[in-house]
Amino acid sequence: MIIQPKFHGEMEIAEEKIYRFESGIPGFLEEKQFCLLTLDDTPFFVLQSLETKEVAFIVTNPFEVYRDYEVKLTDEVLSSLQIETELEVLTFVILTIQDPFNDTTANLQAPIIINSSKKMGKQFIMNGSEYRTKHRLIGPLEEQGGE
Repeated sequence: MIIQPKFHGEMEIAEEKIYRFESGIPGFLEEKQFCLLTLDDTPFFVLQSLETKEVAFIVTNPFEVYRDYEVKLTDEVLSSLQIETELEVLTFVILTIQDPFNDTTANLQAPIIINSSKKMGKQFIMNGSEYRTKHRLIGPLEEQGGE
């Protein structure tokens, strides 16, 4: 499939790289097919809609940034994504990119969960958790070991 993504030039996407979001993503319920594209030499990806070029989310693996982050999937999520083993699960969080980049935030309350073997995904809203929709991606300088 040839696509014209928001942040890349025209490219071909193999069928096995397409993920189906049966319920869409909150706010984008009509967007059902997405692919994950790498962003050069960064830990970030683009979750790109295949239906609408302008619908693209910058995402990252939260476990690489937030060491204590936990996601407890409900039976409903496990069932709807047909998850049988932890090895099938890919987890991403949507970033809100800011200028300056140090103000960028991650939505830890609603991670994107993908079953990599079944090519299915959904945004899982963790109601009642301590996580919020805007966690700083990069902490203040003193938290990063600076002065």
